[in-house]
Formats: sequence, C-alpha cells, structure tokens
Amino acid sequence: MAVSFLRYEVSDLCLAKPALRSLSASATVADALESLKTSQDNFISVWDCNHSKPNSPDGGGVGGGGQLFCCIGKVCMVDVICYLSKDDSLTSPSAALKAPVSEILTKIPGHVMHVEPSCSLLAAIDLILEGVQNLVVPIRTRSNSRRKQHPKPISAATTTIHNGQEFCWLTQEDVMRFLLSSIGLFSPLPAMSIDSLGIISTDILAINYHSSASSALQLISHSLSQQTSVAVVDTEGVLIGEISPFTLACCDESVAAAITTLSAGDLMSYIDCGGPPEHLVKTVMQRLKDRKLQGVLENYTLSSSSSYAHALMMTSSSSDEESSVSPNRSLRRTRSERYTRSSSYSARMVRRAEAIVCHPKSSLVAVMIQAIAHRVNYVWVIGDDCSLVGIVTFYGMLEVFREHLETMG
Repeated sequence: MAVSFLRYEVSDLCLAKPALRSLSASATVADALESLKTSQDNFISVWDCNHSKPNSPDGGGVGGGGQLFCCIGKVCMVDVICYLSKDDSLTSPSAALKAPVSEILTKIPGHVMHVEPSCSLLAAIDLILEGVQNLVVPIRTRSNSRRKQHPKPISAATTTIHNGQEFCWLTQEDVMRFLLSSIGLFSPLPAMSIDSLGIISTDILAINYHSSASSALQLISHSLSQQTSVAVVDTEGVLIGEISPFTLACCDESVAAAITTLSAGDLMSYIDCGGPPEHLVKTVMQRLKDRKLQGVLENYTLSSSSSYAHALMMTSSSSDEESSVSPNRSLRRTRSERYTRSSSYSARMVRRAEAIVCHPKSSLVAVMIQAIAHRVNYVWVIGDDCSLVGIVTFYGMLEVFREHLETMG
C-alpha cells in the first residue's frame, strides 16, 4: 500500500475537478469584480497570451499559430477589496475600477505554476512547500474535440480553453484532502498531538480589537498571501475572533467602506455571514458623509448589484425610521439567496467571523478534519485561558507528511 501511494500522480487528484474560470491579463478591476460575483470559486485565474515568445518558462502551453498561453496569477474578492480600500481608490473609485487587473495581482512570483498531469504527488508536495499555491494542470473533457475547432477568447466570465485544452488547478486543500483519504498509511503520525509534532507556529498576524480596520489592510493582504488570517485579540492577548480572507471572499466590494470607517472588532461583526447589523450600516454611512466619501458607494452601486452597497445607499436615502424595508433585513435576504448554490467542495462557502480553534494537545488528524470541514488552510491554537498560542497551517502539516513519505520510500 505504501509503495502504491508513492506512485500517485497529479492527474489522480484532478478527477472531476472543474475547469478554471479565467480572466485575460488585459482585463480591468471591474472585469475581475464581475467575474468573481458570477463564479462559485473564490479565485479566478489570470492568463496571458503572448505571440512573441516561443515557449513558456513555467510550463505554459503553445496554442495555434505559435501563441503562448500561460496562467500568470490569480485574483479574489479580497484583492479587490484591499485595492479599493486604499486612499487613492477611495478618492477616485471610478478610476480604480477601470485600472488593469495587474494592479491587484500579487507581486510575489511563483504562486501559480503549470505542471503536467504526469507530475508525481511527491513532486507536487515539494512545489507547494517551495511556495507554489496553485498547480495548473491541463485536463481533457469529452467536449474538447468540438471546442478545438472554435476556441473561445478569454473574457470576464469564461472557462479557460486554449487550443482545445482546458485547465484545472490543485491547491493545498486538495492535497490535504487526498492525504486524509489515506490517513491510515501514516500511522502513528495522525494520532500525535500538534504540540509534539512541533508544527505550532508563533509567526502570527494579529491586531487589537479596538484598532482601526484600515490599519489591518496590510495584515489582510499578507494573510491572503500566506493563506492564513488576521487574529483579533484584546489587550491581554486573548483571541476574540479573526478577520479572515476566507470570510472577506464571501463579501462584495463595498466592504471597502467598512474597512475605511470601522474598528477591527466592528468589522468582524460587519462581515459576519448573517449580514452587517443595521447600526453598523448607519455608522459606515455617516462616517463616509463626514469624510465626504459618499461617491464611493455611488460608484459601487452603479457598477454592480452589490448587496452591501445597496443597503448603505438605502440608509443614506431614507428620510425616516419607518421604512418598509429594513437595510439589515434586505442584506440578510440577499446574502442568503446568493449563497444557496450547491456544488462540489471547491465551491464558495459562507464563513462566519468566529475563529476556528484547537488546543496544543489536539491530534494532527483532528486538526486536519477541522480545517478541511471549515474550508480554511489553518487553525488557531489557544491555551486554557483562551490566550492565543499560535497557528497550525496546511503548510506545516504538509512538511510533517513529506518527511514521513521519505521513510515510506
């Protein structure tokens, strides 16, 4: 069994994986926003088609006529929100939406890499441990032969098809799910505590509950890059909650207004899956007025069907408290309707703002299941007094499994 496990290839993890939704590198931030809102995935791949280069340095392909196609990155709603929360974007939101999507692509190279379906699972794990977050893999479907004659251009809401070839990608979560399905092969590792395995990291991103949410912008961007989260703590270091990219990814662009005006603690309540409390909606609107930033919401409302923006605009235009439709009730209905779509585990999942926690003596397999069940790549570790001890990530778990796989070979 152990020997056969080592023979697994990337293609074994790609079975039934959906084809990537994609954006052209020439798309705008507004295009990315529209595409993200119509996708069930948190991330959209960004592709570049270069007619001058003969081959791809990272495993991309060559289409008809010698055209190079390569996935150059990925974007999610958190990228858009962080970009629109910057001072320049708040001053001129219309111009920000017209900016090229390259403005919100990560500047860290190597997050996305092309691999062949025959790439071994061990090699894939090694690439992830080297910093690759998404492995782009070519796939074939029954409809490929028909599509090959009529290739579609990459637009704001299309499936990635190049020269009749579709692609999917693998993530840390995909690999961890696959390892969990064969967890018995790794005995006694799964039953050992995360403390004894030495995978509790104290390198965490944290902010005080009463600090301004805008001061957490850089932390949010870093947590997105690290696939972790920002812990919200009190003055005693007790974990109160988190500002998670996984939760923000379920919001829309008008959350930028909340980040600009609220505290970190209030932002947690604002982005909760039930919808923001009405008093916070009013607070955001009033503070935007005080700073003469009402134009921010006007642009968002005109550019999309943003549920948050519409609720905020309803608050601003209401002349009395006897309005027949409560902004908060409208938000709850809209968000509920938006996320009732059923799909595979790769689909977007609504997250609450409560932090997912474990204890130092929790077993490795228990923490794995906990993270996978909540669709996150990490679990916070707390002490008996709820003080924040550290964080356990899929990355740290993969390091332990990779070491064990060496012994299996």
